Order: sequence, then structure tokens, then C-alpha cells
Amino acid sequence: MQVYKVPTDTEQYVRNQIADLLMGQMDSIGMKDAYRFLQRAIDLSLDSDSTAHIFVAETEEQIVGAAFLNIGISLEKGGYYVWLNDLYVDQQYRNRGIAKKLLLKIIYWAEHNDIKGIELETGVNNAATKALYNSLGFYDVISKRYGFRF
Repeated sequence: MQVYKVPTDTEQYVRNQIADLLMGQMDSIGMKDAYRFLQRAIDLSLDSDSTAHIFVAETEEQIVGAAFLNIGISLEKGGYYVWLNDLYVDQQYRNRGIAKKLLLKIIYWAEHNDIKGIELETGVNNAATKALYNSLGFYDVISKRYGFRF
């Protein structure tokens, strides 16, 4: 299995594979019509000027895991940080260490790109995911996230 950061010159069929995979995540949160949003977000993130990045896990020419992240600037950290928007592994490939491999690749990449930290969120009842994050040194930050949509 390969885990890598998706390059900006990635062909359309690979972009479509990523969107197809991430539709599993969108379906699970009730966004059944999100495919065009995914395609647009993937295209924007692979623009050479983008601060968004995509990492994938690929086996046998099939993308089975993906992580979508953005770079922000943190006042508290005094520099850049990663906001991990989504981390998703195809249900057929779960419990094989793929999410951990994606996270380790992101951590390595962040450490070598002047990133001061990584932030993310997960469901309060998602014990398996919390255990994974804790095993890699992530810690619980008590907060309430708010959003606004146009």
C-alpha cells in the first residue's frame, strides 16, 4: 500500500476516485447530493496556490483512504497549523491500520513543512477514532464548534 500527498497535476480519473471514496463520508452525514461539492473542493485543493492538501492511501490501484486538510495560521501556536477536515477509509478496508498510516504521513509532512500543530474533531461517541488519535499523541481539547453557511 502507498500513502502519499496527491500532487497538483493529478489526472481527472484519480480526482474522481477520491470523490467517489469521500462520498461514503458524505453519505454517512446525510449529504447524499454532495458529489459536485466534493469535485469542486478536490479541484480547488489541487490548485498550485491552494493551502488545502489531500493525502491518500492506495492499494492495487484503488484509493481506499483519504485525508483532506487545510493550512491555517494560529495565533496560539505562532505559526502555521493543519486543520484536518476529513479522514475517511473505505468500510471494506477499516481496521487494517490505514487511518494510522495516513495520520503518520500527515504528521511527518507537517513536521517537515514548518507546521506547528494539527487540529481536528471527531464525534463524541467515536471511541475507536479517539483511541487512534490518542495513540498518536493527540489530546482532547474541550470546545464547541460553531458554523455559518451561506
